[in-house]
Amino acid sequence: MAEPVRLYALLAWTWIRSAARYPLSMALLTVGAALVGALDLAGVLLLFAHAPRIAGFTVAEVVFLYGTSAMSFAISDVLLGTSERLGRHIREGTLDTMLVRPVSPLVQIATEDFSPRRLGKLVPAVTALALALPRLETAWTPGRAAMVAVMVAAGAAIFSGLWVLTSALQFVLIDGHAATKAVTYGGSFLTQYPMTMFGRDFVRGVTFVVPLAFVNWQPALYVLDRPDPLGLPGALRFASPAVAVAVCAVAGVAWRAGLRRYRSTGS
Repeated sequence: MAEPVRLYALLAWTWIRSAARYPLSMALLTVGAALVGALDLAGVLLLFAHAPRIAGFTVAEVVFLYGTSAMSFAISDVLLGTSERLGRHIREGTLDTMLVRPVSPLVQIATEDFSPRRLGKLVPAVTALALALPRLETAWTPGRAAMVAVMVAAGAAIFSGLWVLTSALQFVLIDGHAATKAVTYGGSFLTQYPMTMFGRDFVRGVTFVVPLAFVNWQPALYVLDRPDPLGLPGALRFASPAVAVAVCAVAGVAWRAGLRRYRSTGS
């Protein structure tokens, strides 16, 4: 693992140095990314202008869900978001060039156009958590405080696994780029709100099929000291790290299987 991480850092730093040659442009793009991300938070707050609660949750609790989801997604997007470009590289034949280089093609695609502007997406998430955490009506314990950090890290790992998994599908579905966004960007939007807003069968699907409920919903029930609306075992509230490992393992298998299946574009 150490060598891929070293190469990732090296390639990312190379792209950052390139972007830093135009500091004003880089700063404006970073601010723009932060402002675009803040629109989702503004949408959440706008809903509370008409109702004191949403699906039984207060504004602080929903902003907490938004903050943890946005933080996890932003971290994964910074690290692996550009992996969704795989289909384009296959169509254009540029993946063939990546395969002959002594660096993993996943690392090359993930660091492509790496720029500090990506970090702007973290600003709204950090702001939301800074606003929500002091206002939560929960009995804080060391376990609940630690769970906040664990759920952000595990959520980032789950989203990262989903980025790689949906990207690997493009080895088969060359034009499936738009469809895979339903899992990544759609999953980010979904986890910003309480699952009690959705039907029970849908919640079961995002718990046991596409495990988005473990990004922040299940651990948030523990932090907020709330019962599970589906009556699921309490142990699931602590399962996010294990789910993250499982999702990343499946993504790794899918990526390697896709590479073995790939037969070049003939370019």
